Amino acid sequence: MEVLDQVRWGVIGCGEATETKSGPALQCVDNSSIVCVMSRDADKALSYARRHGIQRAYSDATELIYDREVNAVYIATPPSSHATFAIMAMKAGKPVYVEKPLAANYEECLRVNNVSAQTGIPCYVAYYRRYLPYFKQVKQLVMSGRIGKVLSVQIRFAVPPRELDYNKTNLPWRLQPDIAGGGGYFYDLASHQIDLLQDMFGIIIEAEGYATNMAGLYKVEDTLNACFRFDSGLTGSGSWCFVAHDSARTDSIEVVGDKGMICFSVFDYTPITLHTESGCEQIKVDNPKYVQMPLIQAIVNDLRGLHPCTCNSLSATPVNWVMDQILKR
Repeated sequence: MEVLDQVRWGVIGCGEATETKSGPALQCVDNSSIVCVMSRDADKALSYARRHGIQRAYSDATELIYDREVNAVYIATPPSSHATFAIMAMKAGKPVYVEKPLAANYEECLRVNNVSAQTGIPCYVAYYRRYLPYFKQVKQLVMSGRIGKVLSVQIRFAVPPRELDYNKTNLPWRLQPDIAGGGGYFYDLASHQIDLLQDMFGIIIEAEGYATNMAGLYKVEDTLNACFRFDSGLTGSGSWCFVAHDSARTDSIEVVGDKGMICFSVFDYTPITLHTESGCEQIKVDNPKYVQMPLIQAIVNDLRGLHPCTCNSLSATPVNWVMDQILKR
């Protein structure tokens, strides 16, 4: 693929992530800009374009992908359409940045990887937490040896249901299997947690889980428990409940070593807690205003031939494999 001087994005999807996380970052990063946006709702696309000073709005993804000014495509739709749009863009010769998870299942990830390999066009995935200062600090603490040899990792996540979860006639898209990929909030949120752990400890090669629907608010799973093993032999476990009482609310990953423990959150960014023989230390780390900016800068640098970005479809695919194993799909 030829090196790009300026990265001119076409954005497919006008949802919440593009408003607060990715859209502003695509505009703020050096040598990067959004030139057009697409939504199936033409009025929504036009409104988004006007509010953000974007030149053109489309209601057809094909028109956006083949827009002559677009030389890279950002896909911010629900997972069910990720693979289709990514493959279309790569076959048109345009690099792709896809929201996580990469696709609705492991098999679709393999299709994306095959097309990327055949065309030589890169596909990046929005596991932006790898690049945030907060999680870089966690990884540095793990690798520093301050907690000694890592023995085990545990994910614990519990939240109450949202008001929208009770609306059986108009559920959020994450709870609609044909749109979200069939894994509910688990497929959306656990993907970040699993990606972070694999970035720190290597690929998970075994995973097994139990997924149930305890509250009956919707059809997809609301409570899950799992165990997994990394290629290094390290083992871990996870529990997720999306219908818990507020008193059970938690967002934590514990990394247990033979000389201490690190505890951190994935979504709340509470101070990192380091436990050692010296006592307990809390470490506060601030992230940038637009949390996707560090990853997007890395992608733009890669496309400009400056530094490689490894947050690509190949590195993202094992996350889908693990989630599919837990869900027994």
